[in-house]
Amino acid sequence: MATKAENIQRVYKMSFASVYPHYVTKAEKKGRTKGEVDEIIYWLTSYDEQSLTQHINDKTNIETFFAEAPQINPNASKITGVICGYRIEEIEDPLMQKIRYLDKLIDELAKGKAMDKILRK
Repeated sequence: MATKAENIQRVYKMSFASVYPHYVTKAEKKGRTKGEVDEIIYWLTSYDEQSLTQHINDKTNIETFFAEAPQINPNASKITGVICGYRIEEIEDPLMQKIRYLDKLIDELAKGKAMDKILRK
């Protein structure tokens, strides 16, 4: 059986391209759009359409995707709450916290929250 550390490393090595369609599907099932998913990713990472598409096409792993992000939004620390049983603000691993930030934002989108609130405006 894999250890917690092995499972975390497995997540980090997954390609962002393998996770991205799940974000879009989750949003679309609730009447939201791929454009809104992209807007959230742009807001969190400071990627633009071209750089996001490039990472998806290159099948960049999640660790590299966040490491190469131009800038994590300074308001990301305002993203709080529980995702997958973990309180986001208490996650000690900076990379896992960024991954959970994105998960939480997509959850909020799927739950019908207004974009201004999701983007902490």
